Amino acid sequence: MVNARAEAVAALVDRLGHRFADPALLERALTHSSVGEGADKAAGKPARHNERLEFLGDRVLGLLVADRLHSEFPEADEGELSSRLHALVDKHACGRVGARLGVGPAMRLSPGETKTGGRRKEGVVADAVEAILAAVWLDGGIDAARRVFERAWAEELAAPAPRALNNPKSALQEWSQGAGRPLPAYRVVGQTGSDHAPTFTVEVSIPGVEPLTAQGRSRQDAEKAAATALLKREGVI
Repeated sequence: MVNARAEAVAALVDRLGHRFADPALLERALTHSSVGEGADKAAGKPARHNERLEFLGDRVLGLLVADRLHSEFPEADEGELSSRLHALVDKHACGRVGARLGVGPAMRLSPGETKTGGRRKEGVVADAVEAILAAVWLDGGIDAARRVFERAWAEELAAPAPRALNNPKSALQEWSQGAGRPLPAYRVVGQTGSDHAPTFTVEVSIPGVEPLTAQGRSRQDAEKAAATALLKREGVI
Protein backbone atom coordinates (compact mmCIF):
# COMPACT_ATOMS: atom_id res chain seq x y z
CA MET A 1 0.00 0.00 0.00
CA VAL A 2 1.40 3.39 -0.96
CA ASN A 3 2.12 5.69 1.97
CA ALA A 4 0.61 8.96 0.81
CA ARG A 5 2.30 11.03 3.49
CA ALA A 6 5.75 9.56 2.76
CA GLU A 7 5.29 10.49 -0.89
CA ALA A 8 4.23 14.00 0.11
CA VAL A 9 7.32 14.40 2.32
CA ALA A 10 9.59 13.21 -0.50
CA ALA A 11 7.97 15.67 -2.91
CA LEU A 12 8.38 18.46 -0.35
CA VAL A 13 12.09 17.71 0.01
CA ASP A 14 12.49 17.89 -3.77
CA ARG A 15 10.73 21.28 -3.88
CA LEU A 16 12.84 22.60 -1.01
CA GLY A 17 16.05 21.56 -2.76
CA HIS A 18 17.67 20.56 0.55
CA ARG A 19 18.57 17.02 1.58
CA PHE A 20 18.50 16.75 5.35
CA ALA A 21 21.50 15.23 7.08
CA ASP A 22 19.14 14.81 10.04
CA PRO A 23 15.68 13.92 8.66
CA ALA A 24 14.29 14.01 12.20
CA LEU A 25 14.48 17.80 12.06
CA LEU A 26 12.14 17.90 9.09
CA GLU A 27 9.82 15.39 10.76
CA ARG A 28 9.57 17.60 13.82
CA ALA A 29 8.97 20.68 11.68
CA LEU A 30 6.04 18.88 10.06
CA THR A 31 4.51 17.69 13.35
CA HIS A 32 1.60 19.78 14.59
CA SER A 33 1.16 20.40 18.31
CA SER A 34 -2.00 18.29 18.26
CA VAL A 35 0.16 15.17 17.87
CA GLY A 36 1.24 13.56 21.14
CA GLU A 37 1.71 16.76 23.12
CA GLY A 38 -0.18 15.45 26.12
CA ALA A 39 1.86 12.27 26.22
CA ASP A 40 5.12 14.19 26.06
CA LYS A 41 4.12 16.49 28.89
CA ALA A 42 2.88 13.62 31.04
CA ALA A 43 6.23 11.89 30.61
CA GLY A 44 8.13 15.04 31.49
CA LYS A 45 9.80 15.15 28.07
CA PRO A 46 10.34 18.16 25.81
CA ALA A 47 7.53 18.61 23.32
CA ARG A 48 8.37 17.02 19.96
CA HIS A 49 6.04 19.14 17.85
CA ASN A 50 7.04 22.13 15.72
CA GLU A 51 6.28 25.12 17.95
CA ARG A 52 9.88 25.68 19.09
CA LEU A 53 11.08 25.41 15.51
CA GLU A 54 8.36 27.82 14.44
CA PHE A 55 9.67 30.34 17.00
CA LEU A 56 13.17 30.06 15.55
CA GLY A 57 11.98 30.00 11.96
CA ASP A 58 10.08 33.25 12.38
CA ARG A 59 13.39 34.95 13.28
CA VAL A 60 15.34 33.19 10.54
CA LEU A 61 12.79 34.28 7.94
CA GLY A 62 12.85 37.86 9.22
CA LEU A 63 16.63 37.95 8.96
CA LEU A 64 16.71 36.53 5.44
CA VAL A 65 14.00 38.88 4.20
CA ALA A 66 15.61 41.91 5.85
CA ASP A 67 18.99 41.04 4.31
CA ARG A 68 17.45 40.59 0.85
CA LEU A 69 15.48 43.85 1.02
CA HIS A 70 18.44 45.82 2.38
CA SER A 71 20.48 44.75 -0.67
CA GLU A 72 17.69 45.04 -3.25
CA PHE A 73 16.36 48.48 -2.25
CA PRO A 74 19.40 50.61 -1.28
CA GLU A 75 17.42 53.86 -1.48
CA ALA A 76 14.41 52.73 0.56
CA ASP A 77 13.91 54.18 4.03
CA GLU A 78 13.22 52.02 7.06
CA GLY A 79 9.48 52.54 6.82
CA GLU A 80 9.31 51.19 3.27
CA LEU A 81 11.64 48.31 4.12
CA SER A 82 9.47 47.45 7.13
CA SER A 83 6.33 47.50 5.00
CA ARG A 84 7.89 45.22 2.40
CA LEU A 85 9.17 42.89 5.10
CA HIS A 86 5.70 42.55 6.67
CA ALA A 87 4.29 41.59 3.25
CA LEU A 88 6.85 38.77 2.85
CA VAL A 89 6.78 37.25 6.33
CA ASP A 90 3.13 37.41 7.35
CA LYS A 91 0.76 34.45 7.67
CA HIS A 92 -0.68 34.93 4.19
CA ALA A 93 2.71 34.92 2.45
CA CYS A 94 3.89 31.88 4.42
CA GLY A 95 0.59 30.14 3.70
CA ARG A 96 1.00 30.69 -0.04
CA VAL A 97 4.57 29.42 0.11
CA GLY A 98 3.39 26.35 2.01
CA ALA A 99 0.67 25.64 -0.54
CA ARG A 100 3.17 25.77 -3.39
CA LEU A 101 5.57 23.50 -1.51
CA GLY A 102 2.83 20.99 -0.68
CA VAL A 103 3.34 21.28 3.08
CA GLY A 104 -0.21 20.35 4.08
CA PRO A 105 -0.19 16.76 2.76
CA ALA A 106 3.24 16.19 4.35
CA MET A 107 2.23 17.20 7.87
CA ARG A 108 1.60 15.02 10.90
CA LEU A 109 -1.71 15.99 12.49
CA SER A 110 -3.96 14.44 15.09
CA PRO A 111 -7.08 12.70 13.75
CA GLY A 112 -9.19 15.54 15.14
CA GLU A 113 -7.11 18.25 13.48
CA THR A 114 -7.11 16.30 10.23
CA LYS A 115 -10.90 15.92 10.36
CA THR A 116 -11.34 19.68 10.75
CA GLY A 117 -9.24 20.39 7.66
CA GLY A 118 -5.95 21.19 9.37
CA ARG A 119 -3.92 20.46 6.24
CA ARG A 120 -5.69 23.33 4.48
CA LYS A 121 -5.68 25.82 7.35
CA GLU A 122 -3.54 28.79 6.41
CA GLY A 123 -2.25 29.31 9.95
CA VAL A 124 -1.27 25.67 10.43
CA VAL A 125 0.57 25.55 7.11
CA ALA A 126 2.22 28.95 7.65
CA ASP A 127 3.55 27.89 11.05
CA ALA A 128 4.96 24.70 9.53
CA VAL A 129 6.71 26.70 6.80
CA GLU A 130 8.53 28.75 9.43
CA ALA A 131 9.42 25.56 11.31
CA ILE A 132 10.79 24.00 8.13
CA LEU A 133 13.02 27.01 7.52
CA ALA A 134 14.37 26.67 11.06
CA ALA A 135 14.99 22.96 10.49
CA VAL A 136 16.99 23.77 7.36
CA TRP A 137 18.96 26.38 9.32
CA LEU A 138 19.81 23.88 12.05
CA ASP A 139 20.62 21.15 9.54
CA GLY A 140 22.70 23.08 7.03
CA GLY A 141 23.37 26.56 8.37
CA ILE A 142 22.61 30.02 7.06
CA ASP A 143 23.66 29.31 3.46
CA ALA A 144 21.29 26.34 3.20
CA ALA A 145 18.47 28.38 4.74
CA ARG A 146 19.09 31.21 2.29
CA ARG A 147 19.01 28.84 -0.70
CA VAL A 148 15.70 27.37 0.44
CA PHE A 149 14.29 30.83 1.11
CA GLU A 150 15.28 32.17 -2.32
CA ARG A 151 13.75 29.12 -3.99
CA ALA A 152 10.56 28.86 -1.92
CA TRP A 153 9.83 32.61 -1.81
CA ALA A 154 10.69 33.25 -5.48
CA GLU A 155 7.10 34.08 -6.47
CA GLU A 156 6.57 36.27 -3.41
CA LEU A 157 9.79 38.17 -4.09
CA ALA A 158 8.92 38.64 -7.77
CA ALA A 159 5.40 39.92 -7.11
CA PRO A 160 5.02 43.71 -7.37
CA ALA A 161 4.62 45.42 -4.03
CA PRO A 162 1.06 46.62 -3.39
CA ARG A 163 0.68 50.35 -3.99
CA ALA A 164 -0.24 50.78 -0.36
CA LEU A 165 3.24 49.70 0.70
CA ASN A 166 4.70 52.86 -0.83
CA ASN A 167 2.47 55.13 1.27
CA PRO A 168 0.60 53.00 3.80
CA LYS A 169 -0.64 55.93 5.90
CA SER A 170 -2.35 57.52 2.89
CA ALA A 171 -3.78 54.16 1.87
CA LEU A 172 -5.18 53.60 5.37
CA GLN A 173 -6.67 57.09 5.38
CA GLU A 174 -8.36 56.46 2.03
CA TRP A 175 -9.72 53.11 3.21
CA SER A 176 -11.04 54.57 6.45
CA GLN A 177 -12.76 57.50 4.73
CA GLY A 178 -14.13 55.20 2.03
CA ALA A 179 -15.79 53.17 4.78
CA GLY A 180 -17.33 56.31 6.28
CA ARG A 181 -15.05 56.32 9.31
CA PRO A 182 -12.93 59.13 10.80
CA LEU A 183 -9.24 59.54 9.99
CA PRO A 184 -6.79 57.12 11.65
CA ALA A 185 -5.18 58.36 14.86
CA TYR A 186 -1.61 57.50 15.87
CA ARG A 187 -0.06 57.71 19.31
CA VAL A 188 3.25 56.60 20.79
CA VAL A 189 2.63 53.98 23.47
CA GLY A 190 6.23 53.02 24.16
CA GLN A 191 9.87 53.87 23.57
CA THR A 192 12.89 51.70 24.35
CA GLY A 193 16.59 51.80 23.61
CA SER A 194 19.12 54.60 23.88
CA ASP A 195 18.61 58.18 22.75
CA HIS A 196 20.68 57.62 19.60
CA ALA A 197 19.05 54.29 18.73
CA PRO A 198 15.48 54.31 20.04
CA THR A 199 12.65 51.96 19.14
CA PHE A 200 9.16 53.46 19.07
CA THR A 201 5.91 51.54 19.57
CA VAL A 202 2.94 53.28 17.97
CA GLU A 203 -0.75 52.43 18.16
CA VAL A 204 -3.04 53.19 15.24
CA SER A 205 -6.75 53.40 15.94
CA ILE A 206 -9.91 53.98 13.91
CA PRO A 207 -13.37 54.02 15.53
CA GLY A 208 -15.07 50.70 14.89
CA VAL A 209 -11.79 48.91 14.16
CA GLU A 210 -9.63 47.08 16.69
CA PRO A 211 -6.45 49.10 17.39
CA LEU A 212 -3.06 47.71 16.39
CA THR A 213 0.53 48.47 17.44
CA ALA A 214 3.83 48.27 15.55
CA GLN A 215 7.43 49.29 16.10
CA GLY A 216 10.03 51.32 14.22
CA ARG A 217 13.32 53.14 14.72
CA SER A 218 11.51 56.46 14.38
CA ARG A 219 7.97 57.56 15.12
CA GLN A 220 7.29 57.91 11.38
CA ASP A 221 8.58 54.41 10.63
CA ALA A 222 6.47 52.95 13.44
CA GLU A 223 3.37 54.74 12.12
CA LYS A 224 4.01 53.36 8.61
CA ALA A 225 4.49 49.86 10.00
CA ALA A 226 1.29 50.12 12.03
CA ALA A 227 -0.69 51.38 9.02
CA THR A 228 0.66 48.54 6.87
CA ALA A 229 -0.16 45.92 9.49
CA LEU A 230 -3.71 47.24 9.89
CA LEU A 231 -4.29 47.28 6.14
CA LYS A 232 -3.09 43.68 5.92
CA ARG A 233 -5.15 42.54 8.92
CA GLU A 234 -8.28 44.05 7.42
CA GLY A 235 -7.59 42.39 4.04
CA VAL A 236 -7.04 45.64 2.16
CA ILE A 237 -3.63 44.54 0.86
